[in-house]
Amino acid sequence: MPGRKELPSTLERSPKEAQETWIKAHDSAVETYGEGERAHRTAFSALKHSFEKVGDHWEKKAARGPSDKQAEKSTPKAGKTAEGVDANASKQHLYDVATRLGIPGRSRMTKEELVDAIKKANRRATSKAR
Repeated sequence: MPGRKELPSTLERSPKEAQETWIKAHDSAVETYGEGERAHRTAFSALKHSFEKVGDHWEKKAARGPSDKQAEKSTPKAGKTAEGVDANASKQHLYDVATRLGIPGRSRMTKEELVDAIKKANRRATSKAR
């Protein structure tokens, strides 16, 4: 399976179920669209329906569903995403994730600011883990 060879590092640190979701969606997309960026976008879109990125790995979401406007599309185009943050979650959930990530000033942030702060914290954690 080509998806196993191309598994992103964040998924290597994630539960088996997240890995299998990404691999299955990636390999199916490769059959449909060919290898490349579109297959990866499709795989991440599928992953974001059941998992959210927290720090340097992916965790199962409490409820299944798209995590952002891009993930709502069946074949997402390149564009702005929430980078795995569950932007459709409640503000309380985002606050709880921000707390786990140690984001300062989180109690005064809007929902959109929490999403942005979590994205930045996730990027930092991922780059440290490499």
